[in-house]
Amino acid sequence: MKLWDSEVDGEDSTCCGEQSIYDAKRVCDKLGIPHYTINCKEEFKCKVVSKFIEEYEKARTPNPCVECNQYLKFGRFYQKAKELECEYIATGHYAKAEYSEKYQQMVLKKAEEEKKDQTYFLYTIPQDLLGHIIFPLQNCENKEKTRNIAKEHGLAVADKRDSQEICFVPNNSYQDFLKRYMKEEQKKGKIVLKNGEVLGEHNGLINYTVGQRKGLGIAYKEPLYVIKLDSEKNQVIVGVEQDLYQKILYAKNVHWIVPTEKIVNDTVYAKIRYRAKEAKATIYLEENQVKVEFEEPQRAITPGQSVVFYDEDGIVLGGGKIN
Repeated sequence: MKLWDSEVDGEDSTCCGEQSIYDAKRVCDKLGIPHYTINCKEEFKCKVVSKFIEEYEKARTPNPCVECNQYLKFGRFYQKAKELECEYIATGHYAKAEYSEKYQQMVLKKAEEEKKDQTYFLYTIPQDLLGHIIFPLQNCENKEKTRNIAKEHGLAVADKRDSQEICFVPNNSYQDFLKRYMKEEQKKGKIVLKNGEVLGEHNGLINYTVGQRKGLGIAYKEPLYVIKLDSEKNQVIVGVEQDLYQKILYAKNVHWIVPTEKIVNDTVYAKIRYRAKEAKATIYLEENQVKVEFEEPQRAITPGQSVVFYDEDGIVLGGGKIN
């Protein structure tokens, strides 16, 4: 998929630039299979990049990989595969798609190597698509093993560097990217304690995130952390570490892979960010949203990130956007 053209000379996205297209073509030539390039730039700009910018304008912290998987990799890409009369699509995600006797349907499940598991980004996959996906890396222990397989088969990409965190953001500097593409320039504002006491000045909300401690440029009698970004008042609200912990969150735009009526006692294991551990929680279905109540308080619940629900066997039940 051709996804993004940088407007800055010399920049080339790691996973969707011209070099990547050339690399994919070389692999296909080696394997003796056809290679097609699909122009998805408009969809990517609309569904992924614009949403990324809009979320930051609302002082939320988005995860663009979720949108890319939903609309591009398992949306546009799959539709093109069907047009080419392909029965399956394969991606390099660390995840499993298999039949579950427990739920009597195809499910999305954690990869064998949990440290590499990427199901957190895949909860928006339509359930009826799971029977048409192959995850070749589902049982791979690490990236080195995968690279060795590529070397054994003489693939020129065996030593290619890993893709960066956000593929369309050069040098991982999302602040520079946002300053270039946002409609309005970021304004300075106040850094305040949760009681309203002004402690200093911030240089734009995009430079801060919930849970941040370093780089605040303020002095106080004890360590302070960002606990909230208020876009209406243009304020960074700070507090002590215990202020970061909450037991309840609300999520919208929830997508279920396993129907809610099959979830026993509404008890799930919820994950609030990619690197977080799942925590036991109870879900309550409300109008247009889900209330999630954790057994133990969770640190730095961040609006804009996803919360993903698992069962005790590592099967993805669904997920949504933290409100």
